[in-house]
Amino acid sequence: MSDRGQTLDILVFGAHADDAEIGMGGTIVKHTRAGYRVGICDLTFAEMSSNGTVELRKQEAEAASAVLGLSARGNLGLPDRGLARTDEHIRAIAAEVRRRAPKIVFAPYWEDRHPDHIACSGLVEEAVFNAKLRRYMPELAPVTVGQLYFYFINDPGRSDLMVDVTDVYEAKETALRCYESQFTGPKQGLDAVATPLTAQYVERVKARDSLLGQKRGVGYAEGFASRLPYAVNLF
Repeated sequence: MSDRGQTLDILVFGAHADDAEIGMGGTIVKHTRAGYRVGICDLTFAEMSSNGTVELRKQEAEAASAVLGLSARGNLGLPDRGLARTDEHIRAIAAEVRRRAPKIVFAPYWEDRHPDHIACSGLVEEAVFNAKLRRYMPELAPVTVGQLYFYFINDPGRSDLMVDVTDVYEAKETALRCYESQFTGPKQGLDAVATPLTAQYVERVKARDSLLGQKRGVGYAEGFASRLPYAVNLF
């Protein structure tokens, strides 16, 4: 997709294309429609996925990006099922943070059934910390991110914050359904197999978001965790 401006208000990291859409597609749409510049950076091309191809996954990500209204979407090309807390991988993510200079960064929650989601969480947390150090990678200007939040993909934990996404939920579902290779069961004549994602996964995401919304009397909500207390001036 075209890169409409270098800097972003919000930068969302995911291990694979579709991670951000699952966890916070509604929150992304709410912010892009409000005029914020939001981008996604996928760490891998999901080349180890049981279904779909790298090229198809790229096309699906492009389609989802258009639905979300993203200002930018990038991919670092790190190895799928090979993410590790190495200096090389941390530097790649820190460089993206410095190029985009976001006010807020999102990453997957640190507990999840998929090891790549866990690895992505830790890598982003370290990279955000390193990005503010002026003697670290001095070829790029340091960037201090205002807040790091964590979104849930497969295994929701306790939400420190929630966003009411009822009014934009149709757009979230549309973005998710762009990933037909992942969320549609095997079809005759296609090289595809059944996975946890093909068993009515979108419906299960909707049920999760509805259940969270029920806690505050709204239709659908997305939850987020924070390592640090959420600060307010007045209640």
